[in-house]
Amino acid sequence: MEPKIALVTGASGGLGTSVVKALLDAEMTVIGVSRNITASDVPHPSFVALPGSLSTLESSAALVDGVIKRFGRIDVLAHLVGGFDGGKPIAGSDEASFRAMFDINLFTAFYVLRAVLPHMRRQQGGRIIAIGSRAAESPGPGVGAYSASKAAIVSLIRTVALENGKAGITANVLLPGTIDTRANRAAMPDADTSAWVAPSSIASLIVWLSGGSGSDVNGAVIPVYGAGG
Repeated sequence: MEPKIALVTGASGGLGTSVVKALLDAEMTVIGVSRNITASDVPHPSFVALPGSLSTLESSAALVDGVIKRFGRIDVLAHLVGGFDGGKPIAGSDEASFRAMFDINLFTAFYVLRAVLPHMRRQQGGRIIAIGSRAAESPGPGVGAYSASKAAIVSLIRTVALENGKAGITANVLLPGTIDTRANRAAMPDADTSAWVAPSSIASLIVWLSGGSGSDVNGAVIPVYGAGG
């Protein structure tokens, strides 16, 4: 069998690098999307760096069309792009920062899904895994824009699952707690990291959902909260 073709967005981030490695270890061909990614970031014969932006429908479609032109299909979409902004209550939030959270956490997902789904429907199969956040179900004070945008991702992915299951496409969303990345450690130097989620744990789950054992899981919202629960 030919290797599966996996498209990973946000591939150069702290989580993205672990997901790319895990998919490569699972003998997939991995196309990693990020603004400044290069082939030297992941020196592997089955890795393809695809620098670009998912900030518009047009740019997302161009990226996906390029993958289809080269490889003929996309079997797995792991959408990892996201951002965080917090510290202000809703009453003190400005419109620009609120919109920014939806732009990066929701609209990037919408744009890449709009680009990928027609191809998956034509090939009658595909796996979609998106990264949400524990905050989608457990919002806290001062992170209203972030929590709302991540809750919207949950609704979006569950809708995709309902609309495309009969075409052989599964769509699931993971809700991690704080991920143990270099960036998060730098942002929270005094935090207790013992209960943070290892990127490799999330990556392993994405690989499982992408394989044969995950074929019956569709529309799931999966908590990945770490050792502390």
